[in-house]
Amino acid sequence: MTAQRLMLLDTASLYFRAFFGVPDSVQAPDGTPVNAVRGLLDFISRLVEEYQPTDLVCCWDNDWRPQWRVDLIPSYKGHRVVAVRTDRPDIEEVPDPLETQIPVIIEVLDAFGISIVGADHYEADDVIGTLATTATMPVDIVTGDRDLFQLVDDSAEVRVLYVARGVAKHERMTEHVVVEKYSVLPQQYADFATLRGDASDGLPGVAGVGDKTAASLLLSYGDLSGIRAAAADPGSSLGPGPRGKILAASDYLDVAPTVVAVARDIDLGTPETTLPSEPYDPVALAALAERWGLSSPVERLTGVLAAR
Repeated sequence: MTAQRLMLLDTASLYFRAFFGVPDSVQAPDGTPVNAVRGLLDFISRLVEEYQPTDLVCCWDNDWRPQWRVDLIPSYKGHRVVAVRTDRPDIEEVPDPLETQIPVIIEVLDAFGISIVGADHYEADDVIGTLATTATMPVDIVTGDRDLFQLVDDSAEVRVLYVARGVAKHERMTEHVVVEKYSVLPQQYADFATLRGDASDGLPGVAGVGDKTAASLLLSYGDLSGIRAAAADPGSSLGPGPRGKILAASDYLDVAPTVVAVARDIDLGTPETTLPSEPYDPVALAALAERWGLSSPVERLTGVLAAR
């Protein structure tokens, strides 16, 4: 019997990567671009073939910019907003040729019987955090987002397959690799990210604190609470430079940890995560493959699933 293994895909991270990495000349018979669909299916085929997961979930951004995070840090992902809405999630800046492909991605995944899981008011990261934390088997998280390094846990057999340099050149992030790259433990990574900030997410960080200073502070004081306690204690060994920077960022540090920390306790019900060995709806899948010119990637993934 094959050992159980759960693969969690940061789906948007992968289809954005596919969209920008696969030529837009890849089109359906009617001229509609399908490069993101084709690329995502090829990514899944490659990953399933290499890692042989028994379970797989395409984790979804039901809300890419949750209001509760924006309430705490208004700049959170603010540079990506193209339209603000009060009744639904704000509209993210997404190229039109990609936007039109997202419904096709959902239809194809549904026809395969591959699980899609999202949660209202939460990002895919939070879905990943919850599923990884509650899993009863080893977990591979596939993402281009460094924030998910906070979930790496050797004892629970949770690792990140980091695809920033491409799916074909992904890195396996274990505790040792995280420490080697950033000089912090995975359980310190959220505090590390809070301190140094992240322009791509609109997180300002602590002014004047970069990667090296953040890592050094965490090495000395353990976590953000320890650093802030040292800054507030005139008798501590914390130097005047870092002390002043930490104290000046007090308001930001009150709220940022909640924004940066991945949720691990969402009520997701009991989603079916088993990866099928054959398509759930082969008739619908065949029709989609013909309509969108996806015969090759659909055949490949079908073959990979059957060969497990």
